[in-house]
Amino acid sequence: MIHLILGNTGAGKTTYAQTLKQKHQGVIFSIDHWNKTLFLPDKTPSDGVDWFLERIARSDAMIQSLVVQLEGAGVCSILDLGFAKKARRMAFYAFAKANNYDYKVHYLDIPKAQRRQRVIQRNREKGPSFQFEVSPEDFEFMETWFEAPQAKELQNAVHITSL
Repeated sequence: MIHLILGNTGAGKTTYAQTLKQKHQGVIFSIDHWNKTLFLPDKTPSDGVDWFLERIARSDAMIQSLVVQLEGAGVCSILDLGFAKKARRMAFYAFAKANNYDYKVHYLDIPKAQRRQRVIQRNREKGPSFQFEVSPEDFEFMETWFEAPQAKELQNAVHITSL
């Protein structure tokens, strides 16, 4: 089973992924952790969104190859990848369908004010879910970048409106 966790910045995706891990004994893939570990040390001030998107696409390819192995071993994959863009979500749905893998969408639809407070707190405390600081500008950018799933996409999803 593949669990796809959708939600905007500060929704609680990483914390929620941990609860799924405990419940299903799965393996978490967190794009923030991958970015921090693999890419952010090489980022320059002139690198923009396209720089990140290229690296995220490479990460997605690696994650999918690992999901194939986990599915073969009967282990759940928990994809804490944000899935801000519908096209990226559709690519993962198509991947699962092409390989006959069951998948479940989990949409964390948390109000903006609550998410903003979480990000401020996470930046300050640098607790377990902290990977890198999210500036107020980056938070606001993600508000415009995120494409919320529509009703059809959420037909069989877990839709969470408070955590």
